Amino acid sequence: MRKVQTAALTAASLLVFGGYYGLGDALDLVPGPVTVAYADVAPQPFPTPAGPSAKTSTPAGLETGAPKPSKAALTSYVQAVASDAALAGGGVTASVVDVATGEELLDQHAATGVTPASTNKLLTAWAALSSMGPGHTLQTKTVLDGQTLTLVGGGDVLLAEDAGDPTATVGHAGLGDLARATAEQLKAQGATSVSLRLDDTLFTGPQWSGDWEEGNERFVAKVQPIMVDVESAQEEIDSGQRAGHPDDPAMHAAKIFAEHLSEAGITVDGDASRAAAPSGAKELASVSSAPLSDILSVSLKSSNNTMTEVEGRLVALQAKETADFAGASKAVTARLRKDGFDVSGLTLLDASGLAKGNKVPARLLTQILAKAAGDEGGSAGRTLIADLPVAALDGTLGNRLHDTSAAGTVRAKTGSLEQTSSLAGVVTTADGRQLAFAVMANGFPANGGGAAAAAIDNHFVAPLASCGCS
Repeated sequence: MRKVQTAALTAASLLVFGGYYGLGDALDLVPGPVTVAYADVAPQPFPTPAGPSAKTSTPAGLETGAPKPSKAALTSYVQAVASDAALAGGGVTASVVDVATGEELLDQHAATGVTPASTNKLLTAWAALSSMGPGHTLQTKTVLDGQTLTLVGGGDVLLAEDAGDPTATVGHAGLGDLARATAEQLKAQGATSVSLRLDDTLFTGPQWSGDWEEGNERFVAKVQPIMVDVESAQEEIDSGQRAGHPDDPAMHAAKIFAEHLSEAGITVDGDASRAAAPSGAKELASVSSAPLSDILSVSLKSSNNTMTEVEGRLVALQAKETADFAGASKAVTARLRKDGFDVSGLTLLDASGLAKGNKVPARLLTQILAKAAGDEGGSAGRTLIADLPVAALDGTLGNRLHDTSAAGTVRAKTGSLEQTSSLAGVVTTADGRQLAFAVMANGFPANGGGAAAAAIDNHFVAPLASCGCS
């Protein structure tokens, strides 16, 4: 745990001193009052589905008759955030919903859409789980037509360079394994050489959003349906171990596959080129990703922008929309509406939240979280809650809320862009009441994200967790 904390603090320092503070959404790590000697924290129990189709039940240990916090107490918390000097000139929206009843206990301009930053990822995650299911997997395959072998990307951007690890999420499937299995099939057919093609046509349209600000190349790769382990690559970029993502991640994966194919005894004639696989091509081999539930745990905890943009396109494909930025936004919105959420005030330009033009009401976030955590959430909802970072323990909350009642009891998605800081999640109060909450601060002074996050933590989230405030 200490290694994670150290890496997080180092990455945060690099963002500040390297002049990338305003782009900190890649990690949601921002400077603020932190200590080094943190006590170890264990997450409070929150049942996780045993499998993709596991039946779910109400979280154990909750007091069904526990008192609700008073409106006056909640209002005082959000007013304390709004009046903090760090938010001078900015605005705060917030919502708190009682999970058991669905009652909104706090409405601080909750219906107003504001820039969400990475709390936007909650919308994409819900839509993905709801439309595809927690057990959904992604296949990377090879097909043969004559002497032409085609590597077909299926949306897995966590591929290992060589052998996959079936016990892991990152690197669950391996390009080396796929190459060796393909080579066996080719040899069985008497083939010793092939021409190699890359089919990355699963996604369409621009691979980069015009709504993203210059400089975000450090924090998101071109959106393509096949990549070598984009999560580890992002970690190395954040720590300064590499300069950035490959210029063409999909072709980078194809070249690595070609190398392994050659090592397995199959000659690759020339360089790989792009082409859609012929409709009559025969499948030779495939490798499968970890389940979507595990993939989302990675992307939500680390706030991985590339993975989330890929997830948005997969939602689009499931909805038979175009697999591009516009199609993903349309499909996510439609899924939320279908599932009964009020999407008034919602504007989506991407799946990850990098676009400042995204507008999300705090009420929509708490609606999603309350349903996910409640009896109606099913395996999709339970998976979403279980996949969120835990305060003071892991992910983008690993260096926040230490030595508070929120440590280990709050599960939430962070969000940070220049002049935007947000936090949305669930908490069980000291009284035993389970609440969904969302707090979104916008328009504060530039480079003030760390102080804004601290204001949200200190004035709102920590008091809410310790609340005996009926």
